[in-house]
Amino acid sequence: MNQDFSQQLLSWFDQHGRKHLPWQQNQTPYRVWLSEIMLQQTQVATVIPYFERFTQRFPDVASLANAEEDEVLHLWTGLGYYARARNLQKAAKQLVLEHNGEFPQDLEQLQKLPGIGRSTAGAIMALAFKAPATILDGNVKRVLARCYAVEGWPGQNRVAKALWEIAEALSAQDQAQQRTADYTQAIMDLGATICTRSNPNCEACPFINECIACLEGRIKNFPGKKPKKVMPVRNTHMLVISGPQSEVLLQRRPSQGLWGGLWGFPECEQQEVETQLTNLQIVQQDITKIEQGTPFRHTFTHFHLDITPVHVQLRRTSTFISEPEQTHWDHWDTSKDIGLTGPVTKLLKIRKHA
Repeated sequence: MNQDFSQQLLSWFDQHGRKHLPWQQNQTPYRVWLSEIMLQQTQVATVIPYFERFTQRFPDVASLANAEEDEVLHLWTGLGYYARARNLQKAAKQLVLEHNGEFPQDLEQLQKLPGIGRSTAGAIMALAFKAPATILDGNVKRVLARCYAVEGWPGQNRVAKALWEIAEALSAQDQAQQRTADYTQAIMDLGATICTRSNPNCEACPFINECIACLEGRIKNFPGKKPKKVMPVRNTHMLVISGPQSEVLLQRRPSQGLWGGLWGFPECEQQEVETQLTNLQIVQQDITKIEQGTPFRHTFTHFHLDITPVHVQLRRTSTFISEPEQTHWDHWDTSKDIGLTGPVTKLLKIRKHA
C-alpha cells in the first residue's frame, strides 16, 4: 500500500480539484445527501440543474418531508432511477419523525435511512460532518481498481470486499484523516475528471508512476466488466387517449415497481385494447379515430421495453372516471407539477411538435 497516496492525492486536489460545484457551496448535510443521491449513476453536468431546482423548491429536510409526492417526482422527471426520489422523501419523513429533522452524526444510524448505503453514509460523514469515513462510489472503485490492479467486476462480493479494504486503508492514512472532507472530494474528483471510464488522462494523474494498470498497459482491463447476459424484451401498448380540447388521459402507476408513483398512459397488451377502453369508461360512439403509432424502445437497467402507442381521439370526454385520484384528464400544452414517465414526456413532445 502506497503510504504517500493520500498526500499525493491531496496535493493534486489543491491544484486541480473541483471546489465550485453547487452542493459545495453553503454545504450542509442535507445538500451533501441530496447531491450524493442525485449523482448515483448520473453525470455531474446532468445533475446540476436538477439540484438547483430541487433545493430552490425544497431547501431543507422539513420542506421535502412535507411535500406532495407528485411535486417531488415532477422535479425528478428526466433524472431516472425514480426510486431514489421516493426514498429521499421517505428518509426526510423519517428524519423529521425520529431525529427532529437533523441528520444523525453516526454511520450506522445514517444507513438506517431509506436509500442510504455504506458509501453514501460515508460521504455525508466526511463531507458534511468532517468526520473520518470511507466512501466507495463508482469513481472511487475505478481509481482503486486501476491503481491496485484489482481483478474482476466490482459488483461481485469478492471484488467489492477487496476494494473496500483498500479504500479504508487509504482513508486511514494521516493526511486523509486530517483533511477527511478534502480527501473524500479529491478521490471522487480524480475518478470523475482524470481516471474516467473511457479515455482516461493518465498523463495528468498524480499516480502515473504507481498505478499498476497504467504501468502494465492494462487500463482498459480495469475495473472488470459485468458479465454479459442477453437483455430480455417486454412489450406494452400505451393508450394515448385525447379529447376535443387537447386533454389527455393519465393514470398514476402503483407506488411500487416500474416508474412507481409517476403518471403515465394506460397500458395493456395488444389484444386487450378494447377491454381497457371499456374499463376506462370510453364508449365506442365517442371514438372518432383510433390508430397505432410508431413503436419505440425504452431501455432499463435489466430489460428493454418495446412500446407501441395507440392514439385514440374522442369527440367528447367522459366526466366519470373511477378512482379519480389515480386517473385524470390533463392537457397536452400545460405542465402540471406531477411526475411523468419518460415515454409520456417523449410522446407529449412528439404531439406538441406534430
